[in-house]
Amino acid sequence: MDLRTDVPHPARVYDFLLGGKDNFEADRAAAAEVLKHQPNSPRAMRSNRAFLARMARHVVREHGIRQFLDVGTGLPTSPNLHEAAQEIAPETRVLYVDNDPIVLVHARALLTSAPEGATAYLDADLRDPASILGSAKLRETLDLSRPVALTLLAVLHFVTDEDEAHAIVRALLEPLAPGSVLAISVVPDADETDPTVAAGAKAYRAQGLQLKTRTKAEVERFFDGLDLLGPGVTRTEHWYPDHDVDLTDLQYMYAGVAVKR
Repeated sequence: MDLRTDVPHPARVYDFLLGGKDNFEADRAAAAEVLKHQPNSPRAMRSNRAFLARMARHVVREHGIRQFLDVGTGLPTSPNLHEAAQEIAPETRVLYVDNDPIVLVHARALLTSAPEGATAYLDADLRDPASILGSAKLRETLDLSRPVALTLLAVLHFVTDEDEAHAIVRALLEPLAPGSVLAISVVPDADETDPTVAAGAKAYRAQGLQLKTRTKAEVERFFDGLDLLGPGVTRTEHWYPDHDVDLTDLQYMYAGVAVKR
């Protein structure tokens, strides 16, 4: 297993910005460059994690979702998706998917399911939906005849080709039953965000890490043919907030959640 600790990796940079310890000097150096230009980036990262938990609780409570397919999981950070969902419905089942070797090393932390439910981890690539959908692990963990929440949080901005990104989402969503949910969060376009966020994204790319920002309209296209929930595509902090928020604050990622008809 080649962790390539000498070059920065998105999952480990993200971990460092969240205050985690599963990162190396190359990741910390890359994160330091981002922080020079976007000192509030840890706040945006924490907001994305908080969105994950609120989204999970909302779709479990309000839409009866009991299954999640979480693609691009990243390093475990509590509360993990299954922890948030199983707080409400212990029988919830979650399949985590990632192809980062260091996430695989720490996958044990993702497999601490409530006894009534289940969690599993699949080592597979977002860019190869067929390997995910055709895996025995998916068939063992999820029942695709019943609704599933497909979560693609803070991962699609690493797919820089727009046609490829849409093809991935369509392929993963196509076999899911009506009533299934799609949840997405991505880095916003420079023209629609706080200037420091745009500068941070530029610094991120300067470290040799792929990153594509998207406008609100581009994010909304991922939900074509689906029924967007609540506020539609908005900032992570503004999606069904559980505390008072400043609706003019543009420091956060775009996020949206929709139901398949």
